[in-house]
This record gives sequence, structure tokens and C-alpha cells, in this order.
Amino acid sequence: MNITDTPIAGLKLLSPRVHEDERGSFCETFRDSWFRQQIADVTFVQENHSRSIKGCLRGLHFQSPRSQGKLIGVVVGEIFDVAVDLRQDSPSLGQWFGTYLSANNRQQMWLPAGFAHGFYVTSNAAEIIYKCTDYYAPEFEKILAWDDASLAINWPLEGQVPILSSKDNMGLSFDAITKGV
Repeated sequence: MNITDTPIAGLKLLSPRVHEDERGSFCETFRDSWFRQQIADVTFVQENHSRSIKGCLRGLHFQSPRSQGKLIGVVVGEIFDVAVDLRQDSPSLGQWFGTYLSANNRQQMWLPAGFAHGFYVTSNAAEIIYKCTDYYAPEFEKILAWDDASLAINWPLEGQVPILSSKDNMGLSFDAITKGV
């Protein structure tokens, strides 16, 4: 597994070594001991599988308290994956990082606890599998507005209006979230 640091401390991209031949391919996508030594000494307690259609934007989700670290990967299609640093003591508070994750590039993104996460589906459909370091707790779920002007996330919308859930359409501003509203 190759590790690429992003401009935001702690946020990493992981690329597996892929073995291919005439039969197909194989790659290891997760090994607990390696992850604990090389990335973060955490325990994953829940794994989720999400399927979304082209043009769907999910996010930017986070929990507070009971923040979750997440390891995101795509098994079908392609997404533009975004993480926003919400760690109060971080020099990169309010900064975002986005990258394309796909079944073809097999990259994963590691988001430590303290980040908001969202993605936009750029292929006809996409299936995402992600591991979490804490259980989903709807009473602590919060949503950061995907289109907050102060964040200026460069979503690859290509002039399209994204498909949003009603709760994603009511996300709070970065300013409101950082002031604890």
C-alpha cells in the first residue's frame, strides 16, 4: 500500500498494490496491523455500503460529539470525494481537500476524526464502502452546507444542479458550525 499525504495534516490517500494477469486482478484493501502502524492506531467498528446515482451529492456529514474517523473506497464507478477539516485546534481548520476515487484507481481516503465528509457521483452510478471508528449516532449527526461560500469547494458539477436529500439541502454554514450552533 502506498501512502500519499495531502495538504491537510492527517488526511491521507492510500493506493494498493494491484496484481493483474489475464484472469483479472487482486489487491489488498485493508490490513489492520499495517493500518495501525502506518496510518492511525484506531479500531473500526462499523462498515457501510452506499450506492448513489450520477449527479447525487451526499454531505457534508459529520458527528459531534462522537466524531468518526473514516476510510473511504469506491468499488463501482467514480466519485469526487471531499473532506473538510473541522478540528478546532488545527491550523487547517476550514480547509478542504477533494480527489477522485474510483473502482479503476482503487484509491482510498483516510479521514481522521474531526472532518466533515461528502462526495459527488461523476459516473452513472457509484458504490462506496467505508469503515468508521465510531458507530453512526443520528442524534449527533450534523451537516455542513455543501455549497458554503466561505469554503468555496470546487465541486465538478459541470453546470448541473446536484441531487440532494432534504437534510443535505439544509446544511449549516461553516460559521454556524464553528460557533457551535
